[in-house]
Amino acid sequence: MDDAIDAVLSIDKSAGLTSMDVVRRVKRLVGQRHVGHGGTLDPQASGLLPVCLGYANRLMQFLVDSTKEYHGTVLLGVSTDTYDAQGQVVAEHDPSFVTREAVEAALDRLRGTIQQTPPMYSALKHEGRRLYSLARSGVEVERAPREVEIFRLDMVQWTPPQLTLEVECGRGVYIRSLARDLGQLLGCGAHLVA
Repeated sequence: MDDAIDAVLSIDKSAGLTSMDVVRRVKRLVGQRHVGHGGTLDPQASGLLPVCLGYANRLMQFLVDSTKEYHGTVLLGVSTDTYDAQGQVVAEHDPSFVTREAVEAALDRLRGTIQQTPPMYSALKHEGRRLYSLARSGVEVERAPREVEIFRLDMVQWTPPQLTLEVECGRGVYIRSLARDLGQLLGCGAHLVA
């Protein structure tokens, strides 16, 4: 494999592609097997996805464990089964009582080291099967909360019933779950729309 490429590519992933879709496309384009990504982005998320080729895969652990930054829009008052706009609506509540101050107070409770339950619609495995596969079959399993780090969580736009968050976090944080948790703390439900 003398002509193998050893590199880390910064790929601007479009919404609608999984992280593995991007890896498969890169494998096809460069014609080599040793290609991986440095952290999963949800299919509906767009953004920077680090992709490692060849010996650069040895850097993967550093990319996966590094701090990440996200920008997300949350819609208050509507809860979905996937915690994002792709899911089925499971509850609706009038969010007109929610104030900016209430959101800020709720965000305070979501900063630092928190316990977060992964969504059913995720690539995590339960007894060898992906959770999203179980969820699509109508099966819901108990998911243990995991300790995650939220280093920075700022509301950068408030246009009720929507708000935009900037998040700086550690490994394993689901921004969809953060949106859902915010909705639960506010008592109106919420989901991630972008």
